[in-house]
Amino acid sequence: MKAQKVDILGVKVDAVNLDSAWGIIEEWVSKREKAYVCVAPVSTIVSCHEDEQYRDVVNRAQMVTPDGMPVVWLARGKGFKEVERTYGPDLLLKVCKEGQQKELRHFFYGGTEEVCGRLKTALAAQASSIRIVGMYSPPFRELTDAENEKIVTMINEAQPDILWVGLGSPKQDFWMSKNRDKLTVPVMLGVGAAFDFLSGIKPQAPRWMQCSGLEWLFRLCCEPRRLWKRYFVGNTKFIVLLLKEQFQSKGK
Repeated sequence: MKAQKVDILGVKVDAVNLDSAWGIIEEWVSKREKAYVCVAPVSTIVSCHEDEQYRDVVNRAQMVTPDGMPVVWLARGKGFKEVERTYGPDLLLKVCKEGQQKELRHFFYGGTEEVCGRLKTALAAQASSIRIVGMYSPPFRELTDAENEKIVTMINEAQPDILWVGLGSPKQDFWMSKNRDKLTVPVMLGVGAAFDFLSGIKPQAPRWMQCSGLEWLFRLCCEPRRLWKRYFVGNTKFIVLLLKEQFQSKGK
């Protein structure tokens, strides 16, 4: 099973929704196929446009999900009507719930020890039969090669089917790309702040704001000092890049 790709400013985003994304992931796990999954909100699209190395890492992923509503709207505008927002926290919950029948084994890499503890409790409340075989909170600094190898060994020894990576973008995407061949786990998914949201450490926007493309405003109000540049500068760049692309295509 494979989804079609839609080009959003040079990023190859998969035309998926939660159900189709889960179906593809389930098939990868059952066939023990190695894959890594990136999520693509507007901020990732802009970062990829500015950083060729990052764009290559994301475009090498076996799946890139439409994580933001503007990305969904653009995909639908290009004819992919089945596309729905495939948001990191929602995808994590979907896979954990659906994976219970398959007895999938999950490992969570990222967040703080407090976040990991709360996340384990929150997931158990929504997926009572979930099999969590490991959680690890890495230090908030660059790892040495020796430290990274120890982490890879620890994950391999736990033998998960799914590895959830919550280091934030672009760090999580580079980490998955770098370690894909070293890890025996079939599927890795970089899900950004999903650990923080699902653990309750950070509040999530109401569903109506998520669906209307206003989640950025909610998050900006919650963390203005950290996120103002991402949303005011990043969103403006996104609009300018789209307009530039449209004018260039008309001129051809």
